[in-house]
Amino acid sequence: MGSQRFSGSLFVMLVLGFLLGVSRGYKFYVGGRDGWATNPSERYSHWAERNRFQVNDTLFFKYKKGSDSVLIVSKDDYSSCNTKNPIKSLTDGDSTFIFDRSGPFFFISGNADDCNKGKKLIIVVMAVRPEPLPPTPYSPITPASSPQSTSSPPAVSPDARSPSDSAGPAQAPSTNSKSGSSGFTAGSLSVGLVLGASIGVSFILGGFLRVV
Repeated sequence: MGSQRFSGSLFVMLVLGFLLGVSRGYKFYVGGRDGWATNPSERYSHWAERNRFQVNDTLFFKYKKGSDSVLIVSKDDYSSCNTKNPIKSLTDGDSTFIFDRSGPFFFISGNADDCNKGKKLIIVVMAVRPEPLPPTPYSPITPASSPQSTSSPPAVSPDARSPSDSAGPAQAPSTNSKSGSSGFTAGSLSVGLVLGASIGVSFILGGFLRVV
């Protein structure tokens, strides 16, 4: 358990050290062991071509203070070795310069004669590459679900019902309905009239027979 924690801590320290080194950049000694010399063993242009420079990298110019200087100049002043209008001057001996942007930088000696003899340097700093974006998590696209048809019939408004439905549930015919009672009364009246007429006729005939 303890060894795993130690390994994890060591890994974190290595990563932090790497990140700090990248953020601070690298330190390049111009001219190698010869330094900022008049007659270096390797031409400064060749030395610059075999190296790669990035933002935050540092150049170190080794020379004796008072004997020379380093001037950062424009492209035209670099070509003509013009020391009268430098962008920046480094005169303190063992000077350092940090790249704060990408693109070309032009350095010449503060001594015009030494510059004309080849004591000058062009360095192109590589462009800063943005950090790659993390991959977007895959999310499958689900098609929109179509509305499902239902088997139930559409709702019917109360106004659309049939007369039989609006009348309510069918009821069995009642034996005590008005029509039935009316028919019974008419039949009884007819029978009564016939009986009454028969009785009347009988009385009339009986009286007539008596008179005769």
